[in-house]
Amino acid sequence: MQIGLTMVGCILFCLWLGIKLDQWLGTKGVFTTIFILLGIAGGGVTVYRQIDETMTSSQKKPDEPDNEG
Repeated sequence: MQIGLTMVGCILFCLWLGIKLDQWLGTKGVFTTIFILLGIAGGGVTVYRQIDETMTSSQKKPDEPDNEG
């Protein structure tokens, strides 16, 4: 669930930022389009890192006790 929220959060934040920049500068969708693409890319990178971290931590073996006596 965290992965989905991360992706959606990145996209929505960038969408909001693009809309505000378009309103402020008087452009018609230029910054909205650019920032949506940046949000998708940034969200994808963040999700990839989260998945990689999860997979790496699940593959580590717990420390085994020493039997050297």
